Amino acid sequence: MNLYDLFVKPYENYSAVQILLEATGTVFGILSVYFSIKKNIWVYPTGIISTLIYVYILFNFGLLGDCMINVYYTAMSIYGWILWSKNSKDHIHVDVSWATRRERMFAGFLFVLSIALVTLIYYYKPYIDNHFSMDGANLGLYHLDWANWLDVITTSIFLVGMWLMARQRIENWIFWIIGDFICIPMMIFKELGITSVQYLVFTIMAILGYLNWKKSLKEKNIQ
Repeated sequence: MNLYDLFVKPYENYSAVQILLEATGTVFGILSVYFSIKKNIWVYPTGIISTLIYVYILFNFGLLGDCMINVYYTAMSIYGWILWSKNSKDHIHVDVSWATRRERMFAGFLFVLSIALVTLIYYYKPYIDNHFSMDGANLGLYHLDWANWLDVITTSIFLVGMWLMARQRIENWIFWIIGDFICIPMMIFKELGITSVQYLVFTIMAILGYLNWKKSLKEKNIQ
């Protein structure tokens, strides 16, 4: 596999509109992470635009299972937006803190529940991607390779990360760092070179976000 196969070949059959949409979704995704680092509520409007673009792209590609997961991301972003709006003194920035023991336990439960739900979506994915028709669709997990199973895990990691971010908990960055890092080789395996670079950028930004939120809490406690 060379650089051409990674960064050019997958897009040879894409239309200009499809490439523009994916690029726009990527830009808004990066903007969303930037705003989250700054504890700025614009993390959610930009994130919602990004996920809705991917909902449209995946729907048009007939990947309804992946589309449904992005719909969930959008719903979680709306939930986070509402929470941050309530907890923001200036309606833009929020204070952050570490998760409580109870929240960490719930995060663990949410992770296990997410794995079960995402696996269930993959089980019915042949039926969903066949436009909810059983004609020629064989249910099961037989179609999953190691990258798909990693996708189940990373999706669950991201869902927990989104919940912790909505709660303004510093631990959310740990989940983003782990999930983004895992996605780098997974996207290379899928021959999505541009997306793998995107996740490399996300990993670096997530590390910066973790350090920034920790510093912010420390400075607040000193005051």
